[in-house]
Amino acid sequence: MDDHQAGDLVKELVLRLVPAEPGGGGRDAGGALRFAHRLLSSRLAPAVLPDEHALAESVKRRLAASGRPDDALAFADLHAKLSARSRPASLWPLLYLLDSLSSHRRGAAAAAASCLPNLPTAAPPRQASRAPGTPAGGVLLVSKDPDNIRGIALREYTELVLDETEVSEATLVRDVLYACQGIDGRYVRYDKASDAYDLPDGVRVPISTRTLVRKLCEVGWLFRKVRGFISDNVSRLPSHAATEVGTVAQAFCSALQEELSDYYKLLAVLESYSLNPIPTPGSDSCVSGNYLSLRRLVVWLAEPAVKMRLMAVLVDGCRGLRGGGMAGAIHGHAQHGDPMVQDFMGRLLRRVCSPLFEMVRSWVLEGELEDVFGEFFIVGQPVKAESLWREGYLIQSDMLPSFISPVLAQRILRTGKSINFLRVCCDDNGWAEAATEAAAYVGTTTSRGGLGYGQIDALEALVVEAAKRIDQRLMDVIHKRYRFKDHCLAIKRYLLLGQGDFVQYLMDVVGPELSEPANRISSFHLAGLLETAIRASDAQYDDRDILDRIRVKMMDHGEGDRGWDVFSLEYDARVPLDTVFTASVMKMYLKIFNFLWKLKRVDHSLTGVWKTMKPNCIVSSPFYKEGTSIRAQFVSVLRKCQVLFNEMNHFVTNFQYYIMFEVLEVSWARFSEEMDAAKDLDDLLMGHDKYLTSIVEKSLLGERSLGILRNLFALFDIILQFRSHADRWFERIYELQLRGKSKPKTKSKETGSWLEGGRKAMIQLAGELFRKMGEDLDSIAKDYTASLDSFISQLPLQQHVDLKFLLFRLDFTEYYSRVSSNR
Repeated sequence: MDDHQAGDLVKELVLRLVPAEPGGGGRDAGGALRFAHRLLSSRLAPAVLPDEHALAESVKRRLAASGRPDDALAFADLHAKLSARSRPASLWPLLYLLDSLSSHRRGAAAAAASCLPNLPTAAPPRQASRAPGTPAGGVLLVSKDPDNIRGIALREYTELVLDETEVSEATLVRDVLYACQGIDGRYVRYDKASDAYDLPDGVRVPISTRTLVRKLCEVGWLFRKVRGFISDNVSRLPSHAATEVGTVAQAFCSALQEELSDYYKLLAVLESYSLNPIPTPGSDSCVSGNYLSLRRLVVWLAEPAVKMRLMAVLVDGCRGLRGGGMAGAIHGHAQHGDPMVQDFMGRLLRRVCSPLFEMVRSWVLEGELEDVFGEFFIVGQPVKAESLWREGYLIQSDMLPSFISPVLAQRILRTGKSINFLRVCCDDNGWAEAATEAAAYVGTTTSRGGLGYGQIDALEALVVEAAKRIDQRLMDVIHKRYRFKDHCLAIKRYLLLGQGDFVQYLMDVVGPELSEPANRISSFHLAGLLETAIRASDAQYDDRDILDRIRVKMMDHGEGDRGWDVFSLEYDARVPLDTVFTASVMKMYLKIFNFLWKLKRVDHSLTGVWKTMKPNCIVSSPFYKEGTSIRAQFVSVLRKCQVLFNEMNHFVTNFQYYIMFEVLEVSWARFSEEMDAAKDLDDLLMGHDKYLTSIVEKSLLGERSLGILRNLFALFDIILQFRSHADRWFERIYELQLRGKSKPKTKSKETGSWLEGGRKAMIQLAGELFRKMGEDLDSIAKDYTASLDSFISQLPLQQHVDLKFLLFRLDFTEYYSRVSSNR
């Protein structure tokens, strides 16, 4: 567009806006044209920033404040259409020009000083043709609708609507406002059958009006549901409220009531607006612009309807829930893309989660479980001091809110448990200083209200720091004051028979006593023998507190049981060590002790057999000097006995080495490392459980090793049987030796006879003894070989890898493998 064409358009615009006055009034038009050219050619810019949206919002607010909401809506619609069709920077000058012109028109002084006159408000020359009752208008109205057809059509439409409507719109507006408060109006009432507010079918209104009323009454239905939930929880009896409502539900109801208070304020404003009459189309009466129609009510209730619908959804989702479960259900609706909904949910959750965060703060920093109504995700139960750590406090998964992760919940649980363990079991108050230092380190106050919803990172930082400092305090108390490692070492040395000289002395002093029937043995006498073994070994140099904890325990015995079957040692683990050494743990230690005690008894028995079979006793035997027949028989029996002893000793020595070194020492070394690296009591308990489990599995005492364990005990029984037979055999041999040494130097009258039957009788008795001894040896060797083959064949089937090394030690020459393959 060139400058000449633009000038013509400006001139035409001025001539239309400034009508020529009679008698040559072109002077005003010429002045206005010059003023317009001066304005358009000016380089001055307005002293405001070119913000189109801010200017549009200012115009809309001014129209709404002046009581013209319909004009505000029309302006917003036109602005949206123009914005969609124009460039972003092309609308601001036009909006600024129109706004400035409107401001000049409102000010009389400014209008008089301006060369551009306002639009005329007087009636145009064709006013005579205007139909009666049509409203006065400007040039635009006359040029577009000269006969005011639109006004006539609106009046006719109004008459038709009034004929079809039995109830006035003002009455319906008032009834809808009643319904929004949960109150039945004159026409709009709550129908229980349809569970909704509705107009009766007999009331004659247009379908569009009935639909609009139903849509508006949805807010009342939602309000009724929210108010019912609040009433059910707040107006409940105290005895019921204590068990069913709780502080979180009360905070939720309080937050809902606060939101409803804003809703009540809005209804009060709408009530005042509803008192103003609603203008009818085509009416000339001057009415206030602050009237309230059904369509205006839709606009007013749009945002409250969103909030009320959200509150109703929350109410439905929280029924039957309480505590952390309720907070988690509400948190699930906070992940929303609408900023208004996010702000609403954040405000609501801060109120709802306040009691829950206070419980967390009190538990983490004070160890107090302030949960009167059972809402916290940590629950305490009355237990003994020894079970406080393992069973005293547990996590209720249904009360754990979703915004607290399971890892953080476990850390919160352990922190409070550590405080209570220090306070109850260790009688220590150093945790209070550690908790205060942790709160100061992370910059969190220790008073109430320091944490709230939306501060999960701050909560996690507080919990992590408090847990680190309090756990460190607990570890210091356990290791330094109560000497946990020293007690573990004492159990290893005395219950797991790691103190060799003590075990040897104990075997020697209690062996004769334990060979008696169990019902004849006195536990007091055994306690004295235990003290004797302690004083005779290096154990006497141990701490007296540790030695006083070692006690004799006689297990339940039945008919025919010997002392070996019921004797055991126990260790008195007192508070707080009994948290680690519980009754079940000590029962497992007892099981290991019985196994090791039987192994030591077998080794001790073989040592006794070796002492009985000393070579000097055999060489000095008179049977060794007898004739070829009895001597060969005697040497054959002794060789069988020695070979069987060597096989048994080989097995017991290697198996005992495996247990004492490959199992006990290796497991202790790993446990010692884990003990030093433990950061909290859970790590310590886990390390000890692994230590004990490793011993049980490697020692064939686990559930999966019952079959091979039976074979092992069968081998032990055969070895003990061999010891018993060897004692009887060599006792008989020594008796015969004594008879041979006590013969007189002169022979009796009967030729070839010795004392008590003579030499032939003694040789006959010896031959019979050696024959019976050989048969017993063959039987024992056969049983032993069968049991050993079965034991060795089951070793490769065991799960633990260390048992394969046991197989290698037992059969390192592959002797048993070759013998087994040849059978």
